Amino acid sequence: MSRIDRYLLAQLVTVFAFFTLVLVSVYWVNRAARLFDALIGDGQSFWVFLELSVLTLPNVIRVVLPLSAFAAAVYVAIRLTRDNEMVVLQGTGLSFLRLMRPVALFGLIVALMLGVLMHVLMPLSRAQLAERQIEIAENITSRLLRAGEFLEPADGIVVFLREVTAEGKLRDVFLADSRTLGVRVEYSAASAFLVPGPQGPVLYMLDGVALIHASATNRLTTIAFDDLSYDVGSLIGPAGRGADVRELPTPFLQNVDAAALEEIGLTLAEVRFELASRNAQPLLAIVTSLIGFAAVFLGQFSRLGAWRQVLGAIFALALIQLVGNASSGLALRDAARAGLAFVPVGLGVLLIVLMVFVASRPRFTYRQRGVA
Repeated sequence: MSRIDRYLLAQLVTVFAFFTLVLVSVYWVNRAARLFDALIGDGQSFWVFLELSVLTLPNVIRVVLPLSAFAAAVYVAIRLTRDNEMVVLQGTGLSFLRLMRPVALFGLIVALMLGVLMHVLMPLSRAQLAERQIEIAENITSRLLRAGEFLEPADGIVVFLREVTAEGKLRDVFLADSRTLGVRVEYSAASAFLVPGPQGPVLYMLDGVALIHASATNRLTTIAFDDLSYDVGSLIGPAGRGADVRELPTPFLQNVDAAALEEIGLTLAEVRFELASRNAQPLLAIVTSLIGFAAVFLGQFSRLGAWRQVLGAIFALALIQLVGNASSGLALRDAARAGLAFVPVGLGVLLIVLMVFVASRPRFTYRQRGVA
């Protein structure tokens, strides 16, 4: 690596670190504030909030890194322009394409960071976060079942317990469910137990009766039962959730078979597209870096700055994102189209080639623009 490459790479990495720190802080604080209100309002400790906040960081960093790479490339390119360093560099005989080499290397470094996030840290953090959210939901449900109080854990639900024994047995349970329009169901049981279930906490009521009143017919139906289960976890949180493909490790996705897919409730198209996305998204860091750097040197020299070129680059990135969103919908419907995950990368490469061609033309060289 030449001294010029090291100089430009050092500038890019330094500015990139600054933008990453700022953007991650802003984005994370915004999400952490909402998370803090939700958890503290439910009576969770500060350490639970801190744990969940840390688990959301990999996803925040994944979103921020390509943006920081773009911002760093734009900033360094503008500074080279403002300080006339680009004039000096091109005066030594370096072509514009040659000056893109350290930017591409910088993008490759960011892409490697994103690759570690996509293949290792993101699946681990998402899986751990989902597990902790389920545990917290169960704990919240347990605390809502307090003896001697009429509680309303959700709209249309009223719960009353006379006593909770030291063994966790609930005595004289009353539960009214009027969530269904025109139907009210009231459960009364001599005793009950709150136990973990496959889809959240379940209330098992013993030796009771259910009263069902239909407003349309004004009829009251009475059903006696020896035991009855009622899903309590769904009252305050999501009911059972299927497997999220983003939580699964990459080796598992590479070797999963049809039987395993059916068991976890995923399709082959989802798995293949997720694998392709984990390889394609890191490459976007290289694309955003090169687009940001090349865009500044498009067009004629202006003392008003390069704001028009920067806006054009932002518009190009937005177009790439829109194309990626459209192609993902097609890929998720057909496993054979998983390669569409690389369409945004291909479009970005085409834009970079066009930008380099335009910026490298003689009438756009920096020496002539400076004279103009």
